[in-house]
Amino acid sequence: MEALDALVGKIGAFAWGPPMLILLVGTGFWLTISLRGLQFTKLGHALYLALIKRKEDDDEPGDITHFQALMTALSATVGTGNIAGVATAIAIGGPGALFWMWITGLVGMATKYGEAVLAVKYRVVDENGEMSGGPMYYISRGLNMPWLGAVFAVFAAIAAFGIGNMVQSNSVADAVQATFSVPAWVTGLVLMVCTAAVILGGIKSIGRVASILVPIMIVFYVLGALFIIFANVSEVPGALLFIVKQAFNPTAAVGGFAGASIMLAIRMGVARGVFSNESGLGSAPIAAAAAKTKNPVTQALVSMTQTFLDTLVICTMTGLVLILTGAWSNGMTGAALTTHAFESAMAGGGYIVTIGIILFAYSTILGWCYYGEKSIEYLFGIKSVLPYRIVFVLFVGVGAVAKLSLVWNISDTLNGLMAIPNLVALLLLTPVIVAETKKYFSEKL
Repeated sequence: MEALDALVGKIGAFAWGPPMLILLVGTGFWLTISLRGLQFTKLGHALYLALIKRKEDDDEPGDITHFQALMTALSATVGTGNIAGVATAIAIGGPGALFWMWITGLVGMATKYGEAVLAVKYRVVDENGEMSGGPMYYISRGLNMPWLGAVFAVFAAIAAFGIGNMVQSNSVADAVQATFSVPAWVTGLVLMVCTAAVILGGIKSIGRVASILVPIMIVFYVLGALFIIFANVSEVPGALLFIVKQAFNPTAAVGGFAGASIMLAIRMGVARGVFSNESGLGSAPIAAAAAKTKNPVTQALVSMTQTFLDTLVICTMTGLVLILTGAWSNGMTGAALTTHAFESAMAGGGYIVTIGIILFAYSTILGWCYYGEKSIEYLFGIKSVLPYRIVFVLFVGVGAVAKLSLVWNISDTLNGLMAIPNLVALLLLTPVIVAETKKYFSEKL
């Protein structure tokens, strides 16, 4: 088992190594240039489409509203990475890592936009009358490479059991046991019941729950962070300047911080940024394909706000709390570091982090089940979906009580491998993304 763990770890190190990170961020830069900085010039319009319900949307083809599609995608991406991932990036790469997370998020908005354009354009209606789309479909139908679409689907269907299932339930069980002394098996059982109650109803059920749960959990966590930030508001400009300076001139060892180089700050910021917002991995466009819309660009604009909210808002909140409280350099890492920072700045701060982990992780389980079931449907047809859901629910319970070092490595590796066929499609289908964009905005003018 140790040998297998080591082997998978090496494959994972390659999958998330410098070439992959360069490809992920490079694709974002390429799409940013090709789309003429659309994520900056059209952000206001995108937020309007995402947050304001329009009557005409109800009559358009699809299964869920723009808002529900956005919340479903956010449910999968806003997870423990926003709490533990940011802390790990800063604890290892220094405060400058947060700057590189911002850069990753800004170019990642263009990537997420491109993914959603293709997802809606090449989606199909399945035997149940529901929309099916995502990288496996735009690779198959757009590039005429069904074998590569199948490769993506295999990686996604299996990866869902790791990063979207067992890892999340394990994080919840650990947090609940540490804070409330509840046995892991009890947490696992409750999570299984709560997960089954939602996912067995399909995307419409997931969309309804996500549209209620996700805004509540984001506002809850962000308000806690803002309380700490406003309590130290006079230090915020200095903290922001400190982050930018540290991005290009990282600090030496201080407190429990071992020191970092520019390359380490970049690597940690980019890796954790991509891991948090999933731009380029190909997961989120599976949810985007279910949106009620006639035009691919409409949902694509909504989808790109997901990366903005995940990285530019939530990750920034966590990072500022770590820096303003001075906790970032105490030698701790992961969720424990974020918990310590919140506890040191406000009474009950630890409970905010624990409840945040519970809500973030549970919502991630819901979103990733949908990603996995659509991948398995692509491979084996509609009859494979219900068995997949049942097995998925069972593994939620297993994850709560299992030792997960191998699961972490396998899921991390498969997440990285998912990106390869997706990025190939994005680069080769860039002319399609640009053409759809020009057509949409020419009709609007």
